[in-house]
Amino acid sequence: MTRLLARLGHILGAAVFLFTLVAVSPGWAQQPSKDNPNASAVQEQQLLRELNRVQGLVSIPDTKEGTLIQPQGREWRHFHEVTLRWIGAIALIGMVVLLAVFYLVRGSIKLASGRAGRTILRFDTLERTVHWMTAVSFIILGISGLNITFGKPLLLPLMDPQTFTNISEALKYAHNYLSFPFTIGILFMLVMWLKDNIPDSTDVEWLKEGGGIVGHAHPPARRFNAGQKGIFWIVVLGGAAMAITGYVLMFPFYAGLNIANMQAAQIVHGVVGVLFIAVILAHIYIGTLGMEGAFEAMGSGEVDLNWAKEHHSLWVKEEMGKTGSSAHTRMTPAE
Repeated sequence: MTRLLARLGHILGAAVFLFTLVAVSPGWAQQPSKDNPNASAVQEQQLLRELNRVQGLVSIPDTKEGTLIQPQGREWRHFHEVTLRWIGAIALIGMVVLLAVFYLVRGSIKLASGRAGRTILRFDTLERTVHWMTAVSFIILGISGLNITFGKPLLLPLMDPQTFTNISEALKYAHNYLSFPFTIGILFMLVMWLKDNIPDSTDVEWLKEGGGIVGHAHPPARRFNAGQKGIFWIVVLGGAAMAITGYVLMFPFYAGLNIANMQAAQIVHGVVGVLFIAVILAHIYIGTLGMEGAFEAMGSGEVDLNWAKEHHSLWVKEEMGKTGSSAHTRMTPAE
């Protein structure tokens, strides 16, 4: 009986030993499982996105403040300090050189038939007020914006750091606050002059004949010719782009915007800004040195009748064809 019990004990021990081997064998561990062993693993693309990023911990709710360095920040800095400066320098210096050469070759566009001694009202008081409000705002916005881009390498070496800081701070506040009258002026221009700036067939002929700027022809034009219509749409669309991106930068991180959105807004704001200034330089040239009698339109509001007939003949016919007292009050003798 004792032997029988001993044998049963050996058999039971052997069975337990075999069961233990089966339970811990590799074949058992490699059986199919519903769990993905790589689910919590860090993927390659995730590691690349975090490359060169310095991330810390902050106790404030704004967790993005914990990012001290990010790759996109270095790319943006290179654009701001190198690429944008090249774009601005090429656009602005190129435009100045082009206008200087054009002036030396073509000179000022004179009145072919001389002055008539009579004037016609071209822009009323409201139109001139809106124009000059927008123009003055734009000039200060342009100067202050160029200081942001070019001030450090060009102005800082010429003065002590504190003076440069004071000037830059004043220009920064001027840039922010004058954006409001500039934006209002753009909206007023859109309302006042939209109907006169719709392209039509006369613009095609004006462009074919060089608009009286290239060559000596005076193609017919309505209140605004094709060139002026182009300036109008550049001002409206460019002004809209500057206003939208500018207010995004002035009021950051609203409506779910992040650092990448802010950097994109600054890139658009900077590129459009320097190109905008280059175009306005051409506009200022035509309105002053480039064309005799052009400045009077936004100066006194009245232009010489012969000037109007040469550059806007269709518009003059419309004005002279009007009946009633309003038509007579718009035609006045020159002093």
